[in-house]
Amino acid sequence: MNFFSKDRQSAFDAKETAQWIAFGPVIFQAARVLRNTGILSAIDDSQSEGITLEAIAQKTKVSEYGVRVLLESALSTGMVLVNDNKYTLGKVGHFILHDPLTKVNMDFVHDVNYKGLFYLDKSIETGKPEGLKEFGEWKTIYEALSKLPPHVQESWFNFDHYFSDDAFPLVLPLVYGDGSVKKLIDIGGNTGKWAIASARYSADIHVTIMDLPGQLDMAAKKINALGLDGQVSFKAVNLLDEQAEIPKGFDAIWMSQFLDCFSDAEIVSILKRCRAALDANGSIFILEPFWDRQRFEVAAFCLQQTSLYFTALANGNSQMYSAEVFLKCIDEAGLTVVKQTDRIGLSQTLLQCKLK
Repeated sequence: MNFFSKDRQSAFDAKETAQWIAFGPVIFQAARVLRNTGILSAIDDSQSEGITLEAIAQKTKVSEYGVRVLLESALSTGMVLVNDNKYTLGKVGHFILHDPLTKVNMDFVHDVNYKGLFYLDKSIETGKPEGLKEFGEWKTIYEALSKLPPHVQESWFNFDHYFSDDAFPLVLPLVYGDGSVKKLIDIGGNTGKWAIASARYSADIHVTIMDLPGQLDMAAKKINALGLDGQVSFKAVNLLDEQAEIPKGFDAIWMSQFLDCFSDAEIVSILKRCRAALDANGSIFILEPFWDRQRFEVAAFCLQQTSLYFTALANGNSQMYSAEVFLKCIDEAGLTVVKQTDRIGLSQTLLQCKLK
């Protein structure tokens, strides 16, 4: 669906939107502090009766000045309403406080991205994740994941998993339902969530996870603790090394939210190596959220903004792709899409590819 072909705002509305953008970082931090200090919870607890600024300060142990400036910011965003000097929660405030998607996105933006995005201009210039230096000296964030501060790791994985967890139960029958896939290689298996879901789906399935050593260590600990190590194997690899081959002998290759971690050219390179490893009747399954395959404009918006995380912090040259760009990479790699299933879970598309 094309949400972006016409300018739907009046000049007045467009100027107002421009001011929201100009003060966007201020609004974001105010909302985060209102949530984390308990101010929004205090207002929510008062329900329709409302609560005074002084009572909020007493309840949260935040100074009256602090409460006042935060609430005045929140008024203009619809987070709170005020009548007779009593504050109640607005619809926006309700979602800031209670919506899991909003919490995941806010924590990801603040803990993982906020400081690093200061270097976005430099990343655009160099094609490198210049903002990653806020955490240390690595070439990509994937090398750093197992070494990032615990709260940053938590926000990263919560964000990553939120958009795949609801899709996996829906996708499992599409991959394994006809019984033809028994041996599968999971490229970029991360913490092993797909391998675990696959092993639990059927005792006949064996998954080999290919990923960087740090990710494999995390996945192995979890899988061994669950007693699923008999169905899951591990192979350390860095697929940015174009000499790194993908082993043959598997019924299918699986990649979930993995190829968006690479540039167009790198995607083609990886897919060509997948093609070389694929049996004549084998399939490559790719699960990705494409911004031009979303039902709602806000979903496309979230994906488009997430692309800049890849630019400034992840690797400097990848993004949340449009299907239009991604399908060209598949074709260039000598593969054809035999089945495309859109609108899986929150935002996912499943592509089943075979040899041309």
